[in-house]
Amino acid sequence: MDLVALTFASGWASGINAYATVLVLGLLGRFAGIAEVPLGLQRTDVLIVVGILAGLEFFADKIPYLDSVWDGVSTFIRPIAGAVIGALIAGASGDLPTLALAAVGGVTALISHLVKAGLRIAINTSPEPLTNIGASLTGDAAVVSVASLAVLYPVPAAIIAAVLLLATIILLIFAFTRMRKGWRALRAWLAKD
Repeated sequence: MDLVALTFASGWASGINAYATVLVLGLLGRFAGIAEVPLGLQRTDVLIVVGILAGLEFFADKIPYLDSVWDGVSTFIRPIAGAVIGALIAGASGDLPTLALAAVGGVTALISHLVKAGLRIAINTSPEPLTNIGASLTGDAAVVSVASLAVLYPVPAAIIAAVLLLATIILLIFAFTRMRKGWRALRAWLAKD
């Protein structure tokens, strides 16, 4: 049960920011000696690459419309990261548990990513940048918190991730008209450049 909870929570976090999730898990595994963190995430080369990419995402995610372009590219990255983390947590042996945890991580990451991307495009319609920066910082804090908690207390972390996912889905439903407005504004922004 702990492996499913760990995979769900890290999958949710991967859907928000895959690089930060891998970085947090890898650092905790390497320097805090958390045995549940797969060794592949603790490698020096992995930590350096995801550290650089997490830094890039940290800044790109604060800029209206650039964050939506980044989310568009990340549609291919975040679910794969969630699936890979799930497979590594299961031991990556190719058996049914590995496939099941990869599916849990990948699907959870895809859902949380789509919800995040939808909410962020809606937030981009706000006339001031503080809303965008605030939403980004909130997401950053949630990713670090849930990923850290997941390796120490997987079940509570999974419950928190599930509550956050449900709450953001509800917010997305209410923000649907702003999403359409955000898509039009994004197309206009891209046409300018």
